Amino acid sequence: MKTQMICVLLTLFCFNCFAQYDYAPSKDYPYGRPHPDAPKQIMDYEPMIGQCQCKSFRKGSDGNWGEPVDMVWTFQYIMNGKGVQDFTLKSDGSHGGSIRQYDIDSATWNVHYYSSLSTGVGPLSNWTGNREDGKIVLYKPQKSPQGYDGFSRLTFYDFSENGYKWIGEWVDVGNTIVFPFWKIECKRE
Repeated sequence: MKTQMICVLLTLFCFNCFAQYDYAPSKDYPYGRPHPDAPKQIMDYEPMIGQCQCKSFRKGSDGNWGEPVDMVWTFQYIMNGKGVQDFTLKSDGSHGGSIRQYDIDSATWNVHYYSSLSTGVGPLSNWTGNREDGKIVLYKPQKSPQGYDGFSRLTFYDFSENGYKWIGEWVDVGNTIVFPFWKIECKRE
């Protein structure tokens, strides 16, 4: 009787352990699902959830866009559907990604970026922002190479069933000077 009771308790305990992860990536949902208790803004990233084949372009010191780097960009729900993670695998051997959490108190997304090129250089870079006019726009205070105050602005836009686009820009405090430095074009697999 004692052994049967222990088995029943273990079964209930294990069932509850797995039930608490119903929205995490799984065999049936390889990119997870949004948790119904998550802030509604979790759906901001829905157009990117899954995997895309992308072309990454960086602006060179000559002011021209360099040759494209092929990359795979994957977005998935994490933290049992209450956060979003993305990661890239690039043909040039560099890789990166972000952890994305919505902060209800500040009503902003907090995005923490990591990269294989910047290990051990201090804390993760952090952008904050929201969905605006059909785009996701994120900012981080950053001086220009000339020392002017401004921001690194990252924007996801042009969402469709076929993919999306992304651009990284430096903008001055008044948004009058805009210098694009990185762009990515993604096609859904």
